[in-house]
Order: sequence, then C-alpha cells, then structure tokens
Amino acid sequence: MKLKLDLDELAEDFFRESRLIGIVAPIKDYQLCWQLNQLLSIDLRNNNDIEIQLKRKKRDYYFAVFQYNEPNNSLVHYLYNNQFDGEYLLPEFRHLDFLYLFKGDVVTDDFLKNMMETIRKINGVQLVMELAHDKIRNKGHMIF
Repeated sequence: MKLKLDLDELAEDFFRESRLIGIVAPIKDYQLCWQLNQLLSIDLRNNNDIEIQLKRKKRDYYFAVFQYNEPNNSLVHYLYNNQFDGEYLLPEFRHLDFLYLFKGDVVTDDFLKNMMETIRKINGVQLVMELAHDKIRNKGHMIF
C-alpha cells in the first residue's frame, strides 16, 4: 500500500488561522528586518532551518525565511524573501519582494491593520497589502 501526501490538506493546515501580507520594497532582506525589529520591538532573525529550497530549470533556488516568536502567546512572525536570483517563491506575485506571514494564534483585523500601517512607514517600502489565501496558487512553496 502506498501512502500519498495530500499537499492541499497540508497547505490548508499550514495556513489555517494565518494572515499574509505582501510587501513591495526593493531593499535587502536584512535592512527590512532591521527596520521591522526597530519599529515593532521584535527580533526577526534568519532561520536557516526553514529556508525554502526550490528546484527549477535544473538549479537550486534558496528563499530566506526570517522568524520571530512572540514571548507571551503562540503567534509567530515569518518574513519570506519572494525572490532569489530571478526566480520567485510565489510566481503569481512577481511584483512582491517579501511575504509576511503571521500564524500560530488569532490575528485580528486591528492587529493586521496596525502592522500594515507600521510597515508602510519603513523607508523603501512602496506597497503593503493583505493577500487572500485563495489567491495563492503555490501555497506549497511556503511550507517548511
């Protein structure tokens, strides 16, 4: 008997009770993280253990993921690079430079609105928008 991994169900579980923001900011990931850390009093750090590797055109592409776990609840912040060497983690959102995922706890509309307003204040940020889960075709690319 063969067991088949249901990727749709896996993606559904991964994204359950999560919120996702897309960011257009043609700046380096470490610069964005530094500014987010300063403005939000958080500590986003590159987590090499969950870096995403995709194989395309017989080449490996690596998408950095930065992580911050909130101390007094189970909310975790993940900042993904959407680009690496001309390839995209989510090709359907080529215009976005970064994806900011909140998961592990309930994210209220007010919390998300405040986060987006804060991110808009960062020098170099041109656009901040919430991404609806049903618009993401390549959800599996974001699962680590």
